[in-house]
Amino acid sequence: MKSSSVLRSAVLLGITLLTGGCLSGKSTAEIPAVSGFELPRYLGVWYEIARLPHRFERNMDRVTAEYTANPDGTVKVVNSGERDGERRKAEGIARFKGSSDLGELEVSFFRPFYGDYRIIRLAPDYRYAVVTSSTKEYLWILARTPQLPEEEQKELVEYAKSLGFAVEKLEFPIQDPAR
Repeated sequence: MKSSSVLRSAVLLGITLLTGGCLSGKSTAEIPAVSGFELPRYLGVWYEIARLPHRFERNMDRVTAEYTANPDGTVKVVNSGERDGERRKAEGIARFKGSSDLGELEVSFFRPFYGDYRIIRLAPDYRYAVVTSSTKEYLWILARTPQLPEEEQKELVEYAKSLGFAVEKLEFPIQDPAR
């Protein structure tokens, strides 16, 4: 893994999330984060089922996000994926933006800059999540398994569409087992 490439990707992600609210994207402020959130249930590995395209994830497949609790109450974030046959990762940190029972955090891959991480839909059993940032330029559908049943995936895409996300631009990374 080329550390300069990983560092560059992490810097771009941090800058993108930080400036996202300042750019032309429509705000997600009217979309509430999930309530009754339980961090211990959210920790672990999530597979990226779909995403709106961004430079820092261009041509990435086998994308995962892993969340681990830190002793100080923050969360270690490790995003990884495969591009051109090479596994790449970016490590960051997340913290609650307010109350710990709301799915509203902020994440940094390039401190001291933080960007919003807002969970706007979460399965009662925590098997899928829909996540955004401060603008509708960012959207991820995540799951605990590499694939979701087709009907469930369609339902989540329709949900995002009903909120004004440009679902016609969604990318669906390959999630077959990494080589």
